[in-house]
Amino acid sequence: MRRPFPLVALLVLLLAGCSRAPDDKPGPRWQPRPGTAWQWQLSGRLDTSVDVPVYDIDGFDHSEDTVARLHDEDRKVICYLSTGAWEEFRPDAGRFPKAVLGRGNGWKGERWLDIRRTDVLEPLMAARIDMCRDKGFDAVEPDNMDGYRNDTGFPLTATDQLRYNRLVARLAHDRGLAVGLKNDLDQIPELVGDFDFAVNEQCAQYGECTALKPFVAAGKAVFHVEYELPTGRFCADSRRLKLSSLLKKYELGAWRRAC
Repeated sequence: MRRPFPLVALLVLLLAGCSRAPDDKPGPRWQPRPGTAWQWQLSGRLDTSVDVPVYDIDGFDHSEDTVARLHDEDRKVICYLSTGAWEEFRPDAGRFPKAVLGRGNGWKGERWLDIRRTDVLEPLMAARIDMCRDKGFDAVEPDNMDGYRNDTGFPLTATDQLRYNRLVARLAHDRGLAVGLKNDLDQIPELVGDFDFAVNEQCAQYGECTALKPFVAAGKAVFHVEYELPTGRFCADSRRLKLSSLLKKYELGAWRRAC
C-alpha cells in the first residue's frame, strides 16, 4: 500500500516551488512618473516632514530603519551612491586600488574613477548596490556618471561611459531596484531605455532641459534641481516640460523650494 505523502515534505516542496531560482528576474520594479514630487537631502539631520512621495537620501548615511520609516509614511526611497568617483570618507574607500583613482572631481576628498576597469569596479559597485537593496531602498541614484566629459586623468570615451552606465543600470535591475541616469545629457538618447528615471542638476541654468524630453516621453520622471536661479526663472518651463523641479542649496540639506 502506498504510504501517505508526509505533510512536512509537502510543505517543503511547496515552499521550494515558490522560491525564486537564482537566474529568475526580479518582479516589477518601481518607475516614477513625470511630475512626481520629491525631496533630495544628502546632508544634515534628515527631515522627514516634507509631504512628498519620494525621498532621495545618502545610501551609506542612513539605516534600514530610516528607510522603513519612510516606507511606513508611504514614500519611495532612492539610495544616493557615487559610482563614477571615489570618496575618501566612505567605509569601503580602502578597497579601491590606487590604479583606478584619477584626478579630483571638484569636491573635497573625491577623485574620478577609471570606469574602463570594470573588472575592478563591478564587484565594488555590486556590493554598494547590495547595501541599498538590503536596507530596503526602492531605487539607486548613481552619481558622477559623465566622467568622459571631464578631466578625469584617464582617456575615457563616450563608448566607455555607455558601457559603464549600462553596467550600473544592470546591477541595480538585477537586484530589483530602479535606477536613475544622473546628468549625462548627451547620452540620453542611447540610455533612456536602460534607466527608470533621470536626475539632473542645473539644466535650466545652462539651457539644457529640453535634452531630458526623451525621459518624459517614455513616461519616466525627471528629478531636477537648480542652485543659483530663482524659481521664477525656471519653474514655468519645468511645468511645461513636466519636470519635478526644486531649488536647493549646494550642500543639499533639508531646505527646498518646489515649483
